[in-house]
Amino acid sequence: MKLILSLFLTFSLISGFHGQHTLAADNKVSDLAKGAKSAILIERDTGKALYDKNADEKLSPASMTKIMTMLLIMEALDKGDLTLKEKIRTSEYAASMGGSQIFLEPGEEMTVEEMLKGISIGSANDASVAMAERLAGSEEEFVKKMNEKAKQLGLKNTKFQNATGLPVKDHYSSARDMAVMAKELLKYDLITRFTGTYEDYLREDTKKKFWLVNTNRLVKFYPGVDGLKTGFTNEAKYCLTATAKKGNMRVIAIVFGAPSPKERNAQVTKMLDYAFSQYETHPIYKRGEVLMDSHISKGNKKTVAGVTSEPISVLTKKGVSSKDFQKKIIMEKDLKAPVKKGDQIGTLQLKKDGKVYIESPITAKETVKEASWWQLYKRAFGMFTKIQ
Repeated sequence: MKLILSLFLTFSLISGFHGQHTLAADNKVSDLAKGAKSAILIERDTGKALYDKNADEKLSPASMTKIMTMLLIMEALDKGDLTLKEKIRTSEYAASMGGSQIFLEPGEEMTVEEMLKGISIGSANDASVAMAERLAGSEEEFVKKMNEKAKQLGLKNTKFQNATGLPVKDHYSSARDMAVMAKELLKYDLITRFTGTYEDYLREDTKKKFWLVNTNRLVKFYPGVDGLKTGFTNEAKYCLTATAKKGNMRVIAIVFGAPSPKERNAQVTKMLDYAFSQYETHPIYKRGEVLMDSHISKGNKKTVAGVTSEPISVLTKKGVSSKDFQKKIIMEKDLKAPVKKGDQIGTLQLKKDGKVYIESPITAKETVKEASWWQLYKRAFGMFTKIQ
């Protein structure tokens, strides 16, 4: 059961945002990804598609698979289940991965930070599997988590068989699904510190110093690009999930099956140029902004702050007149401890003319544990008005 708090706060925005119908009309720009099998262009905050081509076709994602691998790593870091300084031991199985790698040896240890560098910059299969084993015990169990997350995100054309994207039967995704994964990954600002780095080193103070060069060349050659992941196999051809930010606007451009790296980069560049020339984003909230406190029963605290789970913005065509939007906050009723940091405790909506344009989860800012029997006893008898 939910309590609807109708906080209709009206604000003027450079708007004229007419919803999915207007944006979908831009698919007439048919030459943006002419040489690709599939493509999509979205604005990150709203998730609105500005262009798509065969966006729901199931195709091999190759190493773009690692976007989901990195997402699960970032979630674990955000929840405190991992730290960047934790050392990860490499198993014989992880060290045996072929393809792109940082040549980890069985028993070698690297920090999570170093492993992330290897995955995000060098597309390291060995580091991906080492991290998968740390988070789930085995790559097989990690793949279950990947598919569970895909289901949670509502992805209908994605199925994973490994954490790397190495060729295997029945392993696929789509441009639209990949865009959702990238959107989710970009909730974590830290990730672009890795994916936006063009070159770095591992084992820097040893005889085995290893030079990393980003497989995404647009990080160096397109202003504003700071991620996310390339992919290539003989089956998949040349793939890229790229993201760029200019001013307030961040977009995600995805290409599957381009015939060459040059074509892949050219198609993504066209999509990015189109987005930044035609649209603009108007930020409303940053990720993690407190919206309101929610009462929680039987907890070691009486309330928990509800915060935005992602950046909230309104997307518009450039130079269009202002319109009014309304904000509506819907909080869970009868919230009971325990509640973990990041658990959804409500929903934020942006509405215009009675229609919901944006809907986003409100999450718990911190973990609230169950109160002890002594805390409940004192509270029941009014000995304390505030739990310490």
